Amino acid sequence: MNQNLYRLFVVLPLVILPCLFLLYACGAWEIVPPASPNAIKAFEIPDRSKRYSTPTAIKEFVDETKKVDDYLLYDGDDVNIEVIGRPELSGVQTIGPDGRISLSVVGSLLVRNMTREQAAEAVTKALSPYYANVFTTVRVQQYKSNRIIIIGRVEHPGEILFNSAPYLMDIIAQAGGMPLMRKDQVLTRCAIIRKDTILWVDLGHLLTGDTSLNIPLQRNDVIYIPDSSDTAVFVLGAVNVPGVKTMSPQMSFIDAIGQAGGITRDGNTEEVHLIRPSENVHLVIDMAKILAPQKELNVAINEGDIIYVPRHSVSKVSYIMQQINPFSTLMSISQLGAAMP
Repeated sequence: MNQNLYRLFVVLPLVILPCLFLLYACGAWEIVPPASPNAIKAFEIPDRSKRYSTPTAIKEFVDETKKVDDYLLYDGDDVNIEVIGRPELSGVQTIGPDGRISLSVVGSLLVRNMTREQAAEAVTKALSPYYANVFTTVRVQQYKSNRIIIIGRVEHPGEILFNSAPYLMDIIAQAGGMPLMRKDQVLTRCAIIRKDTILWVDLGHLLTGDTSLNIPLQRNDVIYIPDSSDTAVFVLGAVNVPGVKTMSPQMSFIDAIGQAGGITRDGNTEEVHLIRPSENVHLVIDMAKILAPQKELNVAINEGDIIYVPRHSVSKVSYIMQQINPFSTLMSISQLGAAMP
């Protein structure tokens, strides 16, 4: 065997085969666990109508607010009690955390959740056994219990006090508006939380002039404006832009793939893996079936979900050859052939 044939059939295989083995050992050939049995049952199709509360729910919320037609005294309010002709019984008092004020001779008196007129009647009734011809007025010196909490993506989160019944836009304005710290933020909605009720409002429509969404608010309402980056999903593998992706309300599987720039030409579209660690389930999705379409496969994505697109088996071989390209370039068949006489 001459020297050139020796290089072609003996030396070249001895260089390539160890490289292939090394790449295999380092994980060039992906190992992906199989799907969980009946995994599709753990996922649901996103219902984008749930992003915001229905018009009916908004109307009921507003109607409930309008039922409160007079201010009710509450803990922390400063009230000015004036007993006509009795300056020693008059003065400013702060309603305590127990909802009571203290009166001379009488002692403590519960005024929590009373109107000013009701509180005046209660004071008059309590003093009547001790004083003749008692007449009392009560007015609010400072509305300390009239507060709304705003949290989330605003300049000045925290407690906001008010004297007259505010509207949603009033509170957002007092909190300094909604800063966009990053260009990829999308502030689409806010929640009004009242006891056990949550109302989701479309901020886009509100800020573009839909006055029906400028909801009147009550004492102790909580406004929450979520940041779009509060929740995340992970799209990994053979996609154009892998990494942590911003989760939007009612995000679907296709939405997440789209945020990652789509699947690369090396990606195995027949076996895209959707893993939900929170429920210990693993779903394998065939992209062709989604495009068929089988809409039940375009499932809703939850916080913490992982989407993994493996390389196609043919692409794996191509990938390995690309990795050993520096070696094969140096000792390619063409070079060996060129060296032959």
